Amino acid sequence: MSGRQQSVSTALVIGALGVVFGDIGTSPIYTLQTVFNPGDPHPVPVSANNVYGVVSLVFWSVTIIVTVTYVLLAMRADNDGEGGILALITLLRRWGGKGGGRAAAILAGLGIFGAALFFGDSMITPAISVLSAVEGLKLVSPSFDDAVVPITAVIIIALFLVQRRGTAAVGRVFGPVMILWFVTIGVFGVVGIGKHPEILKALSPTYAVGFLAGHFGVAFFSLAAVVLAVTGAEALYADMGHFGRRSITRAWVWLVFPACTLSYFGQGALILDDPSNIAGPFFLLVPGWARLPLVLLATAATVIASQAVITGAYSVAAQAAQLGYLPRLRVAHTSESQIGQIYVPWINWLLMVSVLTLVFAFRSSAALAFAFGMAVTGTITITTLMFFYIAHRQWRTPVWLLAPGAAVLLLVDLLFFAANLTKFVHGAWLPLLIGLTAFTVMTTWQKGREIVTAERRRQEGSLHEFIERLRSDPSLTRVVPGTAVFLNRGKETAPLAMRANVEHNHVRHEHVLIMSLETLPVPRVATQDRISVDDLGYADDGIVHVTVRFGYMDTPDLTSTLRLLDASKTEGATDRPEQASYFLSKIELRRGDNPTMAVWRKRLFIATSYITADAAEHFGLPRERTVIMGSHIEV
Repeated sequence: MSGRQQSVSTALVIGALGVVFGDIGTSPIYTLQTVFNPGDPHPVPVSANNVYGVVSLVFWSVTIIVTVTYVLLAMRADNDGEGGILALITLLRRWGGKGGGRAAAILAGLGIFGAALFFGDSMITPAISVLSAVEGLKLVSPSFDDAVVPITAVIIIALFLVQRRGTAAVGRVFGPVMILWFVTIGVFGVVGIGKHPEILKALSPTYAVGFLAGHFGVAFFSLAAVVLAVTGAEALYADMGHFGRRSITRAWVWLVFPACTLSYFGQGALILDDPSNIAGPFFLLVPGWARLPLVLLATAATVIASQAVITGAYSVAAQAAQLGYLPRLRVAHTSESQIGQIYVPWINWLLMVSVLTLVFAFRSSAALAFAFGMAVTGTITITTLMFFYIAHRQWRTPVWLLAPGAAVLLLVDLLFFAANLTKFVHGAWLPLLIGLTAFTVMTTWQKGREIVTAERRRQEGSLHEFIERLRSDPSLTRVVPGTAVFLNRGKETAPLAMRANVEHNHVRHEHVLIMSLETLPVPRVATQDRISVDDLGYADDGIVHVTVRFGYMDTPDLTSTLRLLDASKTEGATDRPEQASYFLSKIELRRGDNPTMAVWRKRLFIATSYITADAAEHFGLPRERTVIMGSHIEV
């Protein structure tokens, strides 16, 4: 490997440490504290056997779920390098029709629910992470007790206010801060282990199995807190496209996993040494003089963890909109060099209000922990199911080979999911409610969009017949100089704006480009594959259809796209792209009496449409050369 390749690889590893591992890397702050929390409705008694069992259970849960399920397996199922649950959905769309279409459709539905649960995760993560770090102040001085919630709220407000500036400026320091974080928690973990080296016996899976088998009643309920150790596992997969599988794997194996393991074992040793340390084993690992610096470092680490999950929510929302599960949202790109760095204002303010509500409603990380686990286990279980289906359908892996591994991993996932269901009335209902709400909005929008598309198609009529009518009766319109670009959904129907221009204004432009956009189920489309031109059967009428293809992570910029067109293939329409006029059809939705959807879903669909981003801004159209013509459709 050359020096340049080595430096690039190192930079990617450092970048991955700063973005990917913030959530899972801050889990040691609150996991063991939550397991042994005496205020838990199903507390785990503090005893030597239970400490060995819990620490072993944490270690092997992280090994099985993160290392095996995600790093070794799920990250092999990529969509042109991109990972995450939406990438799995696009893979299901691509191969679902090749047999087993019904099963693929059901799993795709589950995948949408998993993406919806991620929004719950995006709300809970900043609240529980920042709260858990600031709570360390109580161990520095009990007088800080009443200040924890206000300080947390101020940090969260500041975090969301700076989102519009993007992460490019601060991204460079994220990696080094997280390296310092992991080295610090690893070193103090070793110090803790030194006080009771026997804790290393918990590396043996026999302690985890013995704890589950011998004390199942206690161990089962403890799983609802143990799962906190794997929160953020989905980030490894979702951010694979930004940093690559190899960089993420290296960072996990060589630094993150060892550091977290040492911290968990050090805390376990501390509890064995003195059971009263369950009040805050993470911060009690360090001497008194170092606690305030550790609280500050932990706060920085949890802000980074929150930043990562907030950015993930932007990406999920933008990708869901591209795939037709959410309205078109206003997306601002905050970096000229990194397309993945985006800012979605509507999602940002929704998250801020939600996170602050959670902080003031729950007021402690322990109370939020019951809610946190449900979102995580739901997403992990759905990801495991989708992976094994794709492994069988796409890779043709024999069932006899997949079944044993699938059975073990799903058993682990379902045990965690069932354990979190026991916390339903204690907060686990929250992510399910958020997920169900987001799922309802997403599926309602998809259904309503299908209805509107069908009705719009009926109103637009055949494009071929429309052009034939213009050719057979030139007196219908007078030709005006210039180029008009009409945005349309395809080349089968006539754009509503073009039809209105002809039927009401009795004019048409000398050159007409009917432009359709296709969002392909791939992250990005190469420039040479982006455009195709069709003269619609006539090379002399000045009317040309252009299909523009984007990936779901591309930025649809139509003015830049016009410059890629060869004027000789568009009958001269793109000789002067900077002077073209753009025509948009604006649809006003009205609730009708047709039995297309339940009344409440119609109202939800219409209400959701109000957050749709301005089309001219979304497609990068120049305001001074854009004309919007209205129409209405009943749903």
